[in-house]
Amino acid sequence: MRILHVFDHSLPLQSGYVYRSLGILAAQREFGWETAHVTGPRFNRSEPQVETVEGWQFYRTQRPRGALAARPVAREILEMRAVARRIAELIRTLAPDIVHAHSPALIGLPAARAARRLGLPCVYEVRALWEDAAVTQGTTREGGVRYRLTRGLETAVLRRADAVVTLCAGMKRELAGRGVPDDKITIVPNAVDLPAFSRAATPDPELAQRLGIAGATVLGFIGSFYHYEGLDLLVRALPLIRQRVPNAHILLVGGGDEDAALRRLVAETGLSETVHFTGRVPHGEVGRYYDLIDFFVYPRRRSRLTDLVTPLKPLEAMAARRLVLASRVAAHLELIRDEETGYLFAPDDVSDLARRVVMAIGDDPRHHEAIRRAARHFVESERTWPASAARYRPVYQGLVNRTAPRPVN
Repeated sequence: MRILHVFDHSLPLQSGYVYRSLGILAAQREFGWETAHVTGPRFNRSEPQVETVEGWQFYRTQRPRGALAARPVAREILEMRAVARRIAELIRTLAPDIVHAHSPALIGLPAARAARRLGLPCVYEVRALWEDAAVTQGTTREGGVRYRLTRGLETAVLRRADAVVTLCAGMKRELAGRGVPDDKITIVPNAVDLPAFSRAATPDPELAQRLGIAGATVLGFIGSFYHYEGLDLLVRALPLIRQRVPNAHILLVGGGDEDAALRRLVAETGLSETVHFTGRVPHGEVGRYYDLIDFFVYPRRRSRLTDLVTPLKPLEAMAARRLVLASRVAAHLELIRDEETGYLFAPDDVSDLARRVVMAIGDDPRHHEAIRRAARHFVESERTWPASAARYRPVYQGLVNRTAPRPVN
C-alpha cells in the first residue's frame, strides 16, 4: 500500500505535531507500506522542491508570491490552491493508493479536493481544533467571526473526507457532535517510540552543574511553551513549594510563544537562581535533559483545547519511567490515573499545584516505584506507535476496497 501524507509542517521544525508524524511514518514503514510526504507552504523556508531531513524525504509546496499573498484571506486561498496543485502533481507522479491529510483545514480541504478530482480516497486526521487553539493563544475569541469561519471550514473538511481520524475519545465526541457519522471516525491515540525511552537514567553531573541544578529536586517540563500549557502557574507555585522543599528548582527545556513572558515573570519574581531555561535543544540531546528531571509537571489550563486534545509529552515521560504530575483537565484523565500512574492537581490553581507537588516529593519511595511501573505498563500495553498505527489498517483497506478505479490522465 502506498500512502501520500500531507502535513502542515515537518522536520527540521520540532513540535509534538512533528513527532507524532514521525511515529506514524516509522510504524507504517514497519508494516511494509510505502509512504511519501508533502508539506504545506506556510512553514516552508527553503526553495528546494524536495528536501531530505534526518533521513526523511519531504516534497515541499512553494509559498505563493505577490501582493495578494500578503493579505489575510487571499493568502489562505492562495496557499490552499498551491497545496492542491502540489498534491495533484504528486498523485500523478507517485500513484498513491490513499491521500492522508493531517490538520489543519488549510491542508485538509485542498487535499480532499485533489484526491476526489483524481479518484482517490482521502483520510483527514484532526489533531487539534485550531479555532480553539487560537482562543487559548489570544488571537481570536470564542464565537467571533474568525472562530466561526475556522470552525466552519474544519467541519466542511470533516464532511468531505472519506474517513476521519482523531486522537482521543473527547475529540471523537466533538466531531460526532458536528454531524460526522460515528462509524466514519477512528481514534489513533498518541503514542511513543518505546525503545527511545527504555534506557536507564544516567544523569550527567557536568550538565547538571552547568545548568545550576546539581543536588536539587528538579521539577521539569520539556516541550513547547504556549499559554495553555500553564507554565507560568508552575513558576508562581515555586515559592510555595520551596517553603516545604527548599532545594526545589524548575528546569524548562524548549521554547515557544510564551518564552519571553516566562523569562520576564521569573526575573520579576526573583526566581532567576531557581528557574532554569535551556532554550530548544537538538532532538537527539533531549534524553540527557530527561535524566536530570525528578518530577515532570504539566500544568495545562482548563479550556476546550486542553479538555479535548491529549498531549504527547506526558506519555514520553511515563515511558521513560519518570514521575508525572498533571492538571486535572479532561484530556489528561485519558492518560493518567491519580496516584496510580501519576499525580493530578486542580487546573488553574497555584495553591493546589504546589500542594500536590510537595505531597508527591514527600511520598513513599515504594509508591513512587509502583507508579513508575504502572505508567510504563500503560504505555507498553496501549501507547506504542506500532499498536496505535495498526488502527489505520482497517481504515485504509476499507477505502481502497470500495474506491472506483482512478481516471486516466
